Amino acid sequence: MQNDYMIEFRDIWKAFDDNQVHAGLNLQVRRGETISLIGGSGEGKSVFLKQIVGLFKPEQGKIFIDGQDIVPLPERKLFEIRKRIGYLFQGGALFDSLTVAENIAYPLRERYREMKEPEIRRIVMEKLEMMGLEPRVADLMPVELSGGMKKRVALARACATDPEIILWDEPTIELDPTNVRRIVALIKELKTSREGKPITSIAVTHDMESIFQFSDRIAMLYDKKILAVDTVEQMKNSEIEAVRDFIHGYMHHYTQR
Repeated sequence: MQNDYMIEFRDIWKAFDDNQVHAGLNLQVRRGETISLIGGSGEGKSVFLKQIVGLFKPEQGKIFIDGQDIVPLPERKLFEIRKRIGYLFQGGALFDSLTVAENIAYPLRERYREMKEPEIRRIVMEKLEMMGLEPRVADLMPVELSGGMKKRVALARACATDPEIILWDEPTIELDPTNVRRIVALIKELKTSREGKPITSIAVTHDMESIFQFSDRIAMLYDKKILAVDTVEQMKNSEIEAVRDFIHGYMHHYTQR
């Protein structure tokens, strides 16, 4: 029987030396939903994402991906889990020594070593088109791209393998309004993979206006735990003081711009 939850954090404790980042964190992410994680700077939102791919391991607790606890898995088995996940790092993290096409092709070559070059090239061009980038961009180097183009190339790379899970770390940061709208539309559209499987997305961002547009639910990380998780409208009207202050503070900032 298929689990309704694609990702589950159960009683997660994570620290870096004396800095306790998570203390009994719990969250269930439904299969096929887009959930956004909000919270103040330094609350451990990016650490949360990195634990999903095994880049960090908690000292205590369980993290389930599609019903399998990944915390005790060795690197070899984590590699199989990562094949199913696309990760947009906050800074894009493009390889400066590789062309745009080589950057997008990188996860394909790493994960599907039997894939032929014509098929890799076809997927690269398909993802460029999906991001609204011209074919000529494929042969450019990252240094030749604008900030918005770099972000879209990084998104193309995150989506190259048609992952079942996509992790978005600040997907709209430092983008102009046109590119923000493009990314928001893309996140809303990415609900089903090429094979027809539902895509589960987690976004970490301070861009509340975008969150309101693409999220099915919002979870707030506060004081090392998930303080609240609910629909956009319920979170907007939350009676929890910390949630209300955080969201209304950003809404006020947005309306004043």
